[in-house]
Amino acid sequence: MQAMHKFLDHTADVFFVAKGNTLPELFEQCALAVEETMVEVEKVQPKEKVRILGEEKAVDKLLFDFLDELLFFKDYKQLVFSKFEITIDEKEGKYHLTCLASGEKIDYIRHEPKVDIKAITRHEFKVEPVKDGWKAQVIVDI
Repeated sequence: MQAMHKFLDHTADVFFVAKGNTLPELFEQCALAVEETMVEVEKVQPKEKVRILGEEKAVDKLLFDFLDELLFFKDYKQLVFSKFEITIDEKEGKYHLTCLASGEKIDYIRHEPKVDIKAITRHEFKVEPVKDGWKAQVIVDI
């Protein structure tokens, strides 16, 4: 399976489905979808690096927390990202995430802002193994 994400119609919010052969690929595709909702990702230069860490018993909670952390950096530090180096290990009954996210401060002209994501929602939020890897569906509140 080729890692990917695509946006689907939703009445008031943004809904996307992402797939990846591995959990790190899935998390990367979800992160890119979140960033693409807000800005033109191809115009974001990897000038700053931020380390994001996470630990959860359930993989869906880990993804939720990770995406929520991306919004924290956007709101608190005005950072958007275009590249993600992600590792996820499972040990002692927990998933451990390490991500090195690369990006820069929002440039309201060059990055061509689209919409502002207020929150990641738990409504219809799902992460599941599929035949060739992993799949997630996410709704973001705009």
